[in-house]
Amino acid sequence: MRARKARAERALKLLDLTDLNDDCGPSDIADLCSRAQTEHGCAAAVCIWPEFVPIARDFLNGTAVRVATVANFPRGLGGIEAARAVARSISDGAHEVDLVLPWHKVLEGKPEEAAKVVSFCKRQVPAGGVLKVILETGELQQPEAIAAAAKAALDAGADFLKTSTGKVPVNATPQAAEILLQAIRDCGRPCGFKAAGGIRTLDDASEYLDIADRIMGPNWAAPGTFRFGASGLMDALLGELEGVESKVSEGY
Repeated sequence: MRARKARAERALKLLDLTDLNDDCGPSDIADLCSRAQTEHGCAAAVCIWPEFVPIARDFLNGTAVRVATVANFPRGLGGIEAARAVARSISDGAHEVDLVLPWHKVLEGKPEEAAKVVSFCKRQVPAGGVLKVILETGELQQPEAIAAAAKAALDAGADFLKTSTGKVPVNATPQAAEILLQAIRDCGRPCGFKAAGGIRTLDDASEYLDIADRIMGPNWAAPGTFRFGASGLMDALLGELEGVESKVSEGY
C-alpha cells in the first residue's frame, strides 16, 4: 500500500491535467486550475485550448503549475499558421505548447517536410519555453514510421516527444513509448517524453514509468522530462492517495 501511494504521488507531479473538450468554457478552466493544486502536491501543468491561456495564466500566477496549450490540434495541419499559433500562445502567457507533427508527411515518405514545421515553430519558443511534439503514434502504427517521426522531431529541436493527441482510436501504447524513449536516449541531447491518451489508472501510469526507469534510468522521470497527458488520471491518483475508490473517466 505504501509503495502504491508513493507511485501515485510521483505520477501526480508528472501530470498535464488536460481539458481539450469541444465544449470547454472559462468556468471549466477555473475548475481545472483548482484541481491541479492538491494537498498531495501540484500537477506539472494544465493543458488547455489557446483561447483560455490568459485565464489559466492569471489563475495560476505564483504557483508551480505551468500553463500548456496546443497548436494545429488535433490534425497536424499548417506550417506558417502553426508557427503563428505557437507565437501567439507564448505571447499570451503559455509556458509550453504541444504541437502536432504533420505525421501524414512521414507516412508519405517525407519526414523532412514534417521536420520543417517543427523547426519553424521551435523558433517561436523563447529560452525557458517548451515545445512538445505530438507524433500521433497510433496513426503511424509501424515501428519504422514511429522511429522516423521521432527522428524528424528530434532533429528539428523538439523539447518533448509526445505519443498522441488522445483524439484517435489508438493513442499511447507501451510499444510506442519504448521507441520514443530509445530515440530520446540515443539522440545525444536532453529531451522529454509525454504519454497521452488512455492512461486512466495508477497501474496504467506505472507501466510507462517502469519503461522510462528501465531505458533512461530510475531518476530521469521528473516534471522537466516526463509527463502524462490525461484528465481522468488525476481522480484515480487521488483515490489511491486518499484510500477512496475512484470512477475511471473516459476522457482524454
